[in-house]
Amino acid sequence: MNDTYYKIYNFLSWRRIIFFLSIFLFLISCCTMVVRGFNWGLDFTGGILIEIVSEKNIDPIDIQNILVQSGLKNTIVQHFGSPQDIGIRVPLDSNKNQINQSTINNVLHILQKTITQKFFIKQANWIGPSISNQLINTGIMALLVALICILMYITFRFEWRLATGVVVSLIYDIIIISGTLSLLATKIDSTIIAALMSAIGYSINDKIVIFDRIRENFRRMSIVKSIDIFNISLSQVLNRTIITSVTTIMVLFILLIFGGTMLHGFVTTLLLGSIIGTISSIYIASALAFKLGTTRSHFIKNN
Repeated sequence: MNDTYYKIYNFLSWRRIIFFLSIFLFLISCCTMVVRGFNWGLDFTGGILIEIVSEKNIDPIDIQNILVQSGLKNTIVQHFGSPQDIGIRVPLDSNKNQINQSTINNVLHILQKTITQKFFIKQANWIGPSISNQLINTGIMALLVALICILMYITFRFEWRLATGVVVSLIYDIIIISGTLSLLATKIDSTIIAALMSAIGYSINDKIVIFDRIRENFRRMSIVKSIDIFNISLSQVLNRTIITSVTTIMVLFILLIFGGTMLHGFVTTLLLGSIIGTISSIYIASALAFKLGTTRSHFIKNN
């Protein structure tokens, strides 16, 4: 591969300004999560899941609008298999932790009154608060285990200074994305958690590509200054980073505009992850690895 023709940008000359800005955004995100909290969905707060079957295909968004207008706010309606199978998730009433038959009857009455189709209930299940607590605890434990595994993998493959940069930048990504979701009052459900995990995977991939080039250049270049190696490596992967990020963001913007309300939270989370992950790869992970004193000797001795 010929790396002769490329422009070298002094990325790390902005590292101090970006560090202070990143710390400021980190603190703002933490304060936002503490003050505003999260708009938890039914997966975490508990609720009633009603599966109904209609005689004809129907748009779940129409049903959701009808139920909301009838007073059943925060109701989620989705296809549940075939176009005739509809899943309706209704929040539990206050101080109730069991299936409320009147709520089920109310939903069925509203649908029969407003839509000229026949409906019948397939089943009704209760999602209780104990399940929500288990989901939260399991999610937190899974995230911690994933970060520890990433730290071990990057340390084994590269070097502990680079691994520290990756883990710190991933924590930064998670906090900034979570703070933004809290600020936007985005409903947090299982799809948002899946989008957050996907965003972390995207960010990890970008950081590994950058660090792989940094390690390669430390081994094959005789440049003394580490800052020059970092800037050269970041400049070499710049085109790849731009192309990958821009194409990803373009697709997500299309989904955000035309995907409808059902995909809004999922796409918003991925969009935030793509943008924040790309920035943190350069100005958090790489800059922190440089600040920790990464030099050519750390890679030559392991060669």
